[in-house]
Amino acid sequence: MSGSASAGQAMIHFVPLAEVDADKVTPGLLGFVVFAVMAAGVWALMKSMNRHMRKVDFKEPEDPSATENDTAETSTTKAGTPGRG
Repeated sequence: MSGSASAGQAMIHFVPLAEVDADKVTPGLLGFVVFAVMAAGVWALMKSMNRHMRKVDFKEPEDPSATENDTAETSTTKAGTPGRG
């Protein structure tokens, strides 16, 4: 009987914890831990993204057809402009 009596007392001690006042609800420790884990995850992702972005080469290969068009336009412009020589 002593086992059930202590279980009854334990339940009595948990009852005040179960009663929640709507004006006093806070995120508490669980909210802080979840926020901290998410912040650490975002920090790790940003660090990884920066590492990957440093490896990216932004130079585009030259398009041979575009260079031929540019050269033809440039030679026409230079030849057609009077006073330059």
